[in-house]
Amino acid sequence: QVQLVESGGGLVQPGGSLRLSCVASGTMFSMNDMGWYRQAPGKERELVAATNGGSPTYADFVKGRFTISRDNAKNTVYLQMNSLKPEDTATYFCYASGGIPRINYWGKGTLVTVSS
Repeated sequence: QVQLVESGGGLVQPGGSLRLSCVASGTMFSMNDMGWYRQAPGKERELVAATNGGSPTYADFVKGRFTISRDNAKNTVYLQMNSLKPEDTATYFCYASGGIPRINYWGKGTLVTVSS
């Protein structure tokens, strides 16, 4: 019912910036929550940022550097990433969640590589 497609990943130098986009298609009426996870090689997937229409939440390791935003008219969620560090290197996954019972949807991911 819902498809999520991420874009915006790539190679960036430490201290640089990227903006990730996640475009949702399908019926989004019940998908109240959207956000981003990331997974680095050999590590567990971890929450980066989330928004449910209220105040966004962020993982401690991105506070002050990343900003999540949402354009409901375009069914798009963004992740603005500034002051990128090598440890930010990971595949970033968009998610949408909502409804009763809750249903979760995932994008296929976009790779972010931070390297000099």
